[in-house]
Formats: sequence, C-alpha cells, structure tokens
Amino acid sequence: MNKKELLTDAIQHIDITSADFKSAPATVKAMSKMAFSARDLARAADIYDRMIKDTDCGIILCLAGSLISAGLKKVIVDMIRHNMVDAIVSTGANIVDQDFFEALGFKHYIADEKLKSGLHDGELRELMIDRIYDTLIDEEELRVCDETTQKIFDELEPRAYSSREFIRAMGEWLEKNGGPRCEDSIVYEAFKRDVPIFCPAFSDCSAGFGFVAHIAARQARGEAVVACDSAKDFYELTQIKIKNPTTGLLMIGGGVPKNFAQDIVVAAEILGIDAPMHKYAIQVTVADVRDGALSGSTLKEASSWGKVDTVWEQMVYSEATLALPLIAAYGYHRGNWKKREAKKFAQLLDAAPAVA
Repeated sequence: MNKKELLTDAIQHIDITSADFKSAPATVKAMSKMAFSARDLARAADIYDRMIKDTDCGIILCLAGSLISAGLKKVIVDMIRHNMVDAIVSTGANIVDQDFFEALGFKHYIADEKLKSGLHDGELRELMIDRIYDTLIDEEELRVCDETTQKIFDELEPRAYSSREFIRAMGEWLEKNGGPRCEDSIVYEAFKRDVPIFCPAFSDCSAGFGFVAHIAARQARGEAVVACDSAKDFYELTQIKIKNPTTGLLMIGGGVPKNFAQDIVVAAEILGIDAPMHKYAIQVTVADVRDGALSGSTLKEASSWGKVDTVWEQMVYSEATLALPLIAAYGYHRGNWKKREAKKFAQLLDAAPAVA
C-alpha cells in the first residue's frame, strides 16, 4: 500500500444550511407520524427547537465519539455561528485531535472499504496512518498537532488553567497566526463568539502529549509549568448554571461530557443555590441500559438524581452522523435562532475567574 494513494479522498463536512436541507422541517415532521426511532428523532428535533425559542435557555452541547473526523464539524460550527448553542462540553479528541488538527491545515480521509476489516492495520502502522473505523489520519501530521499544543502551553504564564482557558488560548493562537487553514473550525468560531468549550478529560487527547512534553522540558530546566485543573472546569460550568438557571442539554454520545454537564445542577445545590433541573434534554446514543454504564443510562434515570426534568426529554437511539444533521437542520431552517441573542458565557467566566 502507498501512503499518498491512501490519503487522497478527504472527508467532506455536511452543510445543514444548504438548499439540500431546506426540506428538513417537513421531513422531520413527517417522521413524527411514524414509529420507533423516527418518531423519537422528530420529538427530539421539536425539543431542540423549543430550546432555541426559549430565549432564557442556555443551550449546552455535549460531544462524545469521533464526530469531527466523521464530517460533522460544519454542523457544529453553524450551530455556534447562529446562536444555537451557548456552551460545549466535549471529549478532547473532538476538539484537539480532530477540529484543531484540521484548523492547522490537515484533513481526515475516507478509508478504502477493505481497510475496515482491520486486516491491514499492521501495514497502516508501518505507514504511520491511524484508522478510525472507516476514516484515516496521518500520524505524522497528528504529531505536529501535539507539538503545536506544547508551543501554546509554553507561551502561557505558569499556573493552573481550566480546559476552557486552554482551548480559548488555542483559538487565540489561531487568530494570531492568520486564522484556521481550513474553511471552518469549532475552536476558532467559539473563540470569536465567546462560546466556552470544556474538555473535562483534556489530557486524554493530543493536548495530553503537549502537556507531557511541556512539563518534561520545563522540569529539566527547573522552571514552573502550566497545569490543567478539572475542578476549575466543574466550577466554571456550574457558574453558568447559577447565572443562567434555565438550561437545555443536547448530548451526542455519552461518557464524561454527559455526566459533567448533568452534574452542574447538583454542584449548584452543594453551593447553596436552589438551581432547577435541566429543563430540556436530548441524548443521541447507540448505547443501551443493560450494562449499567453511564452512556446508556436514560434521561428519566437522570431525573432520579435531580439532574434532568422529565417534561421535555428524549432519548434517540441512533448513530450521530444520521441523527445530528437532521435535528440541527430542523432547528436551523425553522429559523427561531434569528430571535436569539448570543449569551457569550465566556465573557461571564472571564469577568469572575476562579483563582487557583
């Protein structure tokens, strides 16, 4: 196999704002008269539109799974761009290894059908190509991403930072270096529009290698280092809940982002604030409840913990690349975002920082 030949057909990010999606509201409405997952998805789209129409609502988007590499980047960028999301909680891979990676000018590529079997993974390793199911990424380019995060960390004052502060610094770095080397970037769009991005497990991604290199180099010189403070993340997101009590969750996948965002209701109560449960909640997942894992736990179960109200909640058992474009396109083409002002939660957090 030849590396150059394998990395030729780039993933194209789907555009929900295009004319191709103008019929999304009618399509989703028709699905509401069907059954099973179609009806669940239609109700979820309606709940998301209710979040957008509710101008008091702070919309928190949670991202888990390999979403940006799969072609969903522009969907999320357009949600930020059109005030359809106010804060993001994500895995580090989506934000750093995939979005920031593309902002540096690199791409994800469609894998040949035969590669999905896994029989050729040894050959891919020799070529320094990493596989994400049916998608390929150049390991040598990914290491450039690792090195770039180290450069950003090296430029910061040694202290403890929330992941939100680090990701904002990444957006600022792009701004100072001519902007993204691609058409759209979640990190950059969020930076420009004061939409905070939290990655509670921030070291579990390309940035983690940047941290390791930063700490090793600084310690060798006897110098102070930067540190990622996940407790500060939790405190900051809880402040959003306290300052903006009406909230809605749009959760793609489960895991840490899901629990982190749900838990801010309980955290507010611990601080003596009678914060309401999340008024709206949607989860798109392929996990189920049988193994007791968090990713498959239902939103009704979350209600027993005092996290999610049960009036406007919906589970959608679907793979994200199928469900998110329809849900987001429904909200976009319904047009209620036009009456919504940006909440600029990043400004709120910068105005009252948690001192480490």
